[in-house]
Amino acid sequence: MEDVYQTIEKESHGFFKDKGSKFYSFAYSVKSEDEVKEILNRLRKEHHSARHHCYAWRLGTEEIAFRANDDGEPSSTAGKPILGQLLSFNVTNTLIVVIRYFGGTLLGVSGLINAYRNAAADALKNAEIKQKTVEKEIILDFTYNELAEVMNVIKHENLTIINTRFEEKCNLAFSVRKSEIDKVTAIFNNIYGVSIRNKPE
Repeated sequence: MEDVYQTIEKESHGFFKDKGSKFYSFAYSVKSEDEVKEILNRLRKEHHSARHHCYAWRLGTEEIAFRANDDGEPSSTAGKPILGQLLSFNVTNTLIVVIRYFGGTLLGVSGLINAYRNAAADALKNAEIKQKTVEKEIILDFTYNELAEVMNVIKHENLTIINTRFEEKCNLAFSVRKSEIDKVTAIFNNIYGVSIRNKPE
């Protein structure tokens, strides 16, 4: 079962210059379109004198959504080459913005594609790319009678606890690697008094 993906760890930058035009690239780790909008708004304010703020992003770990934006450049000369680098480096949950300061000389379609591709690639070359696993959240419901056994399984299977509520009735949420779900579910299903459910999407 394919349950790994690649993403960047933290913000990184790149740069490309051609015929006086300067292309500053910024790569970010993002989890949502809201994060993307916040970053774009911030960059537009910081670089308000730039001619173009072109970008592309990929979001998701199993079903991947993506978008590319030319921000006024000729169609498919900016967003698509940036998106192409996200695909080439095989990263998701990643946004790349390339900001162009016009240098007075037109670059033409092939020149623009080359510039945006190189700027985006430079940001990714400077990034720390990490492989991560697809995790799913599982919720357990049980009583104090089963607590010791439940915690023993959590420890033995090296599961990550997300939150707990130990009252008259106990509730515990943990994350598990996607490929391990069936095995872990079977273990908990064999403990009398424990009910197991997936976190609602």
